[in-house]
Amino acid sequence: MRNLDITTLRSFIAVADAGGVTRAASFLNLTQSAVSMQIKRLEENLNLTLLDRQGRGVVLTSAGEQLLAYARRIVDLNDEVYGKLTNTVWEGEIILGVPHDIIYPAIPNVMKAMQRDFPRVKVHLHSSYSSDLKERFSRGEVDVILTTETKPDGAAEILMKVPLRWYGAPGGQAWKASPLPVAFCNHCSFRPVALGTLEKSGTDWDLVLASESDRAIEVAVSADLAVTSVLEGHEPPQFEAIPQSADLPDLGYQSVALYRGTARAQIIEPLCDLLRREFAAISGVDLRSAAE
Repeated sequence: MRNLDITTLRSFIAVADAGGVTRAASFLNLTQSAVSMQIKRLEENLNLTLLDRQGRGVVLTSAGEQLLAYARRIVDLNDEVYGKLTNTVWEGEIILGVPHDIIYPAIPNVMKAMQRDFPRVKVHLHSSYSSDLKERFSRGEVDVILTTETKPDGAAEILMKVPLRWYGAPGGQAWKASPLPVAFCNHCSFRPVALGTLEKSGTDWDLVLASESDRAIEVAVSADLAVTSVLEGHEPPQFEAIPQSADLPDLGYQSVALYRGTARAQIIEPLCDLLRREFAAISGVDLRSAAE
């Protein structure tokens, strides 16, 4: 199989756009004879007539029109690949902050795609609570963050909305107790939402465990010592959703929000695009339409 030369395709595009070899040669900073020779070699390689020479100008043949569309795509892809692999604009480091409970399944796919498409951009993943991530973002310590919030700030872009649900041990009975035993991390953004909802509904509750460790909460809940609240679809495997028949108060929805800085948009925007794409795939909706 023969190969098409990028330089020759670039000259062919210039001739088509300029409407003639002379003007294309001037644009390419080549001699007219050099451009003519490139076009001739291209026609011989394809065994096709690409240009209909009319006086001092040229018109594309049907084969030339077909090749032109492919040539533009080939040259554009060539320039994109070369630019990403060699241009220093496409290199640097990005710090991405994500709450631990929404890392899977989206973030591994995003990290893998960034490494594949932008090999000179290094993405550092920092996992913490939403409140901590927002503080770090405000101090300029992280470039892009995701948060889980009831009402994100005006600067945020909402990627998806997820139900906040009550969870307990598989087949557990803790949800039947009164007062309701609950367990939360001290900095969990769902804690004030859940406890406030219990208060408003008149449900008696008892905070049996408040910890800095997510693992400690998981142990308490999976041992059927307490219940907690988790984003639907993001619960640990040892948790089970408490049935609607339990008549616990509805916790509403949480927004997964994106915050990004304005600096270094050239390398940050591709990361944000990947985040949008992954969470759109999870939610199964057009997020931009939903936000309107």
